[in-house]
Amino acid sequence: MSDFGDEVWKRDEIDSPCVKVCVLHPGAKLCMGCYRTGDEIARWSRMAPEERRSIMDALPEREPLIASPAPSLRPGRRTNRRFARRSE
Repeated sequence: MSDFGDEVWKRDEIDSPCVKVCVLHPGAKLCMGCYRTGDEIARWSRMAPEERRSIMDALPEREPLIASPAPSLRPGRRTNRRFARRSE
């Protein structure tokens, strides 16, 4: 059997920070698992290694942005009807 397919896995690329907890924080708009933005996640496979490295370096600084609980909805305001409580 050929080793041709193994070359794909030997490339020198930056790994993805994904930890398979793919939920965007409603306030910070960052993934709760890896701290990337939705746009960064979507473009990750097409980014140059330098751009990936820059994002990876910034991720630790983003963690505190989602450490606080998500902002709650104000009473009486229904921005998302499926999840907001009705005030009657």
